[in-house]
Amino acid sequence: MPSRHSVLIVDDEDGIRQSLVNVLQDEGYTAEAVARGEDCLAALASKKFDLVMLDVWLPGMDGLETLKRIQAMESSPPVIMISGHGTIETAVRATKMGAFDFIEKPLSIEKTLLTLQHAVEQQSLAAQNRELQAELYGSCRILGDSIPMKALRQQIALAAPTVGRVLIYGESGVGKELVAHALHQAGTRADRPFVEVNCAAIPEELIESELFGHVKGSFTGAVEDKVGKFEQADTGTLFLDEVGDMSLRTQSKVLRVIEEQRFAPVGSRKNLSVDVRVIAATNKDLQTEIGKGSFREDLFYRLNVIPFYVPALREHTEDVPALAGYFLSEFARTYGRRPKQFLDAAMECLLRYRWPGNVRELRNLVERLVIMVPGGRIERRHLPPALQHDSAHARASTSPGTGKPNGGFYEARSAYERDYILRKLGENQGNVSRTAEALGLERSHLYRKMKALGIASE
Repeated sequence: MPSRHSVLIVDDEDGIRQSLVNVLQDEGYTAEAVARGEDCLAALASKKFDLVMLDVWLPGMDGLETLKRIQAMESSPPVIMISGHGTIETAVRATKMGAFDFIEKPLSIEKTLLTLQHAVEQQSLAAQNRELQAELYGSCRILGDSIPMKALRQQIALAAPTVGRVLIYGESGVGKELVAHALHQAGTRADRPFVEVNCAAIPEELIESELFGHVKGSFTGAVEDKVGKFEQADTGTLFLDEVGDMSLRTQSKVLRVIEEQRFAPVGSRKNLSVDVRVIAATNKDLQTEIGKGSFREDLFYRLNVIPFYVPALREHTEDVPALAGYFLSEFARTYGRRPKQFLDAAMECLLRYRWPGNVRELRNLVERLVIMVPGGRIERRHLPPALQHDSAHARASTSPGTGKPNGGFYEARSAYERDYILRKLGENQGNVSRTAEALGLERSHLYRKMKALGIASE
């Protein structure tokens, strides 16, 4: 017997209303009935129903007009149209207006119950999909209220609705993949595929097959046809992670696909056309790689239409408390543990630390603490030794190459911060005090930042 889904029956015939109410209640539904379209709208305005069974021919407002007004509601239930004088034209029109299905009188009990079951199942799947979308979108949130992170979110909001190619710069562990997901989820292709390729993790001899697919027998081991990532991402987004590790030969083929939006699978002479938005990411300075001859300059300019810079965690340590709190909640839910919190001394250690592994290192640390610390409070003694020492020791423990970012990264970050501050100054008519308040900064801090970025205070 189904769970007690609620059904509103709208029919001007007393006998049909009562019969449907009785049958549906026997089948485990809760059912109510009204005789007019106006009464239907009033009932939906005062109470939530899971389904509506709506007659086409009604006194006053007819069924199609009632359907139109139901569909205009903020969260409209599925509507099944019923009619004793149904025509193909009426059924097609009702379906185009959003009706779930159309059944004719005299009603078959079996068909009616089956149609209701299908409507309930579809509604359940739609609800699950909304929950998954909300969960996915939530997992793509860019956390932090520092200037770099505010600027990053603003850039995502500007770039996401377009199909412009994006190149994301940043050290390992800063969250480049998260930014790529956020760009996809906030864009016009959010309901289309998001396909990821880690260019550094796939052997050179397999990367072309992975990207473009292959046909059976095209090489040793190709025992069946394979669909490549470009084809999987058709109408959606392809994320090329660590694109700087791609070989020159593969780079040339990727360049051609980006330019022409078509390619041939390995071993095939037939070209496939695709519509793919490409987002790439790298932890390397590609202009330096170009100078060394290991990255194609023409591919760089194809990918670098909209450059993004994701700052290292040491560049916005003021966001550490928010990130740590988010990870604490996430892993407490994942492992079914009681919520935990960092004591002040432990948080001070986190704020002083240089985080060579960036946000990934922080996330891994919090996961370990949620699992291993028995109580609800995380103290300084629970932290690894590197985090318990003073900031000088923390700096000394930082991995080589994770100090000041190279020229390309630093310039990209400065450009983001400068653009963001200028926008906020414009919104506040150049008033530095109001702009500092809007940014959540001290006025003196904003002045120093403006001076460093070459922004005149007028």
